[in-house]
Amino acid sequence: MRRRDFLAAASCAPLIACSRKTVPSVPPGTLAGSGIEVGHRLRERGFAAPTETRRTPLLIIGAGIAGLSAAWRLERAGFRDFLIVELEEQPGGNSRYGENVVSPHPLGAHYLPLPSSEAVAVKALLADLGILQGDALAPAPIYDDRYLCHAPQERVYCGGIWEEGLLPRIGADRAERDQFVRFHDRMAEFKEARDFLGRRAFALPVAHASRDARWLGLERITMAEWLAAEGFDSVRLHWYVNYACRDDYGADYRQASAWAGIHYFACRDGRAANAAPECVLTAPEGNGWIVKRLHERFRDRLLTGAPTWRIAQDGRSVAVDVWLAKEARAVRFFAEHAIWAAPLFLLPHVAEGLPISMDAIARVGTYAPWLVANLTLREPPSHGAGAPLAWDNVLYDSPGLGYVVATHQNIRAAPGPTVLTYYHALSEVPPAQARELLLATSREAWATAILNELSRAHGDLRSLTLQLDVFRHGHAMIRPLPGVIHDEARQALATGWGRVQFAHADLSGMSLFEEANYHGVRAAEAVMSRLGFRHSSFLT
Repeated sequence: MRRRDFLAAASCAPLIACSRKTVPSVPPGTLAGSGIEVGHRLRERGFAAPTETRRTPLLIIGAGIAGLSAAWRLERAGFRDFLIVELEEQPGGNSRYGENVVSPHPLGAHYLPLPSSEAVAVKALLADLGILQGDALAPAPIYDDRYLCHAPQERVYCGGIWEEGLLPRIGADRAERDQFVRFHDRMAEFKEARDFLGRRAFALPVAHASRDARWLGLERITMAEWLAAEGFDSVRLHWYVNYACRDDYGADYRQASAWAGIHYFACRDGRAANAAPECVLTAPEGNGWIVKRLHERFRDRLLTGAPTWRIAQDGRSVAVDVWLAKEARAVRFFAEHAIWAAPLFLLPHVAEGLPISMDAIARVGTYAPWLVANLTLREPPSHGAGAPLAWDNVLYDSPGLGYVVATHQNIRAAPGPTVLTYYHALSEVPPAQARELLLATSREAWATAILNELSRAHGDLRSLTLQLDVFRHGHAMIRPLPGVIHDEARQALATGWGRVQFAHADLSGMSLFEEANYHGVRAAEAVMSRLGFRHSSFLT
């Protein structure tokens, strides 16, 4: 079977299961999702008029990483007079987490690479949280060992064997292995490439990347087209590069721009004094540990279950209508300034008087739907041949992206119950169709498909699984299609709209922690400058 046919068949498996009169018995569990019902209400503005008005100097809309980073930057500068409103019942956005009797576990992003040289705000945040120790600007800082991913870090299951790393090599012939070497050499060249101003070609955050035409031309083609143009035809290499694009961007490599695809391999140059450069920072709840720490600081100024459904401004203030779900009523906030830290696609549905150019760029982005499932097991599954159970485990030529082990960071004498967090970016079909699939497919059907997929590598998985919880992200992340990342109109949003500053990774065209943190900090500093509040920048 051709790979394309295999993926098509795999993506249809849940629908096939749904169409049957009976679904095979699966473990119990829950089916949840991010703001699905409220998001649909926002389009219709189906909320009652406000019954109360409140005033605040600054209102932050959205408590994902961008909104929390904005709040953190304000707090660090001594500016505490702000309020955060969040549509969901839990803050964190794509970095949310769950917990059960066995372990905390991710509901989204599950790791943070060692911060790159340009990601100074991320380093400052990690230092403030006590994870980066010593000088935050040191070329190779020391990181708290508890958050450095324990070995083995990652592996791939191919041909009935587990291999270290994510690029399958066993069985590859000499010509294919030569392509592996040439590809990694090309990525190393891109990683070191700089323009005449000394800016890296593929920096992170993107705002620090070179604007040289030599590299911006890669925004006009897809990553698959670039591989073909460079003479790379290895099936395994193509799978590996496609996996990278699906994993970071939720987009197939035939959809993601070549600039984005190369950025995945060339942007990170972070180092640590006590870890290898490829090591990542993680915890049982993924990036949820950062959310948890920041939530504790801002709990008294955070309203959850509070979607914003109208924004208007008159030059003197910003009027923001917020629905308080628990009280079933709306409140109108009057703020001197506001920070929009929610996804851009929601903006046209709530902003009155939004300039045509801003409305257009907010509508043009397409968003990748994701499925995350947490499988609670009575004990780890059998390893099979090859490497022992790693933190990140990927199945070659599989519809999903594999799974991470929530309890991998735990140190204990004997294995016990564990939680496996499974990921699937629904990139096989167009986003709108994938969202329909998310909504129409039952938890039991998803569970059946997931257990069938992972049982290829773990024959005892079904008998070990006690619970299987499914979480759906309808608009998980913006897709970096050709022309999106370096769109001048998108980048111009960083100047804001009157008294509203924009702070979301959507401004970069890539849903990465570092981008969300950068724009949150940038927006917070812009507001402080407008208010005449003295501060030094964390961005340089």
